[in-house]
Amino acid sequence: MRQFFGMSQRGDLREAVQGLTNPQLIMLMSNGSQFEQHVRELEILYPKVPSIGCIGMCYDTRVAEQGVGVVAFTDGVSAAANVLEQVSVMPVKYIRRLEEDLRKVNAAQADTICIDFCSGNDACVLTTIHTALRRRNISLVGGTGDGGKVSANGRVYEDGVAYALVKNLGGRVKAYKENIYHKMGNHRFIASDTDKARYMIGALNGKSARGVYQDILHVTEQQIQTQTFKNPFGKINGDDTCIISIKEVNGNALSCFRQVNDSDVLIMLELGDYKSIVKETIGKICQDFPRRSAVFSVNCLFRYKLFSENGYMQEYLREMGSLGSHAGLVGYGEHYNNQFVNQSMSCVVFE
Repeated sequence: MRQFFGMSQRGDLREAVQGLTNPQLIMLMSNGSQFEQHVRELEILYPKVPSIGCIGMCYDTRVAEQGVGVVAFTDGVSAAANVLEQVSVMPVKYIRRLEEDLRKVNAAQADTICIDFCSGNDACVLTTIHTALRRRNISLVGGTGDGGKVSANGRVYEDGVAYALVKNLGGRVKAYKENIYHKMGNHRFIASDTDKARYMIGALNGKSARGVYQDILHVTEQQIQTQTFKNPFGKINGDDTCIISIKEVNGNALSCFRQVNDSDVLIMLELGDYKSIVKETIGKICQDFPRRSAVFSVNCLFRYKLFSENGYMQEYLREMGSLGSHAGLVGYGEHYNNQFVNQSMSCVVFE
């Protein structure tokens, strides 16, 4: 298979798709003001080609912040795209669509991936999707777009998750997740006074969540929103750690980008040597896949900000570009199998 990437910094879709012929799947990443226009235009240019889309920045060796980008797979791919609706209420109502698409592409663990773009309620969405994917051991990579909208096959949906099933007819696929944080000290917290609907943590070990965070890190209330780039929370999930970013301070509580429940056990994380970690990830991919057709990744907005502020973003894209054809989305939350995480990178590698 082959991966196509095109972008237009000025939001010209025709410029972005220049040279794209016979796509078997298209992924659209657009800006908020032109998203619906681009969805309609894409369907006219490539009628009946499976497609998904969202609002967000995209990249290959460069980043398109306000324009439009297109990733497409050609030559040796079987794909299906669809949407689960009402994700804030009952996404399971539409799970039969995914089950039918899995049969349609003859999905198998070794050569099939699910890529999703979500409008919100990610944890519930991933649990729902996983009920279908786990029967065939299919991995998932994806993320949250902006604006509460996604698209599938030429239609825009609010309160939905657009997904694409991609079967590589020429080799294997595998999903990866990269975590650039590790545990800080022996801090261990029991969350309480949480508000699941607003992703709020009221207290940690019975004390104000804001006060606990400030006391440990010696930061002002105003510094908390940027300190989370270096020190997010972590939630232990078996042998893995799910990263939880802080969104804002709300009185004595902390609003996060991921749901936290009463009695959840959290730890404090700190930023590691991210340049070395990126090199380790690339080395692992090269070891697993000596021959690579494409890499599609989802990087967190906070990673993008952290890397950009430290003058590393362009170097990062060059490093990932050494794998071959690499492109992706800057998301507002990352999906890896049934996990909804923050400040991470997830990707799929095609042999």
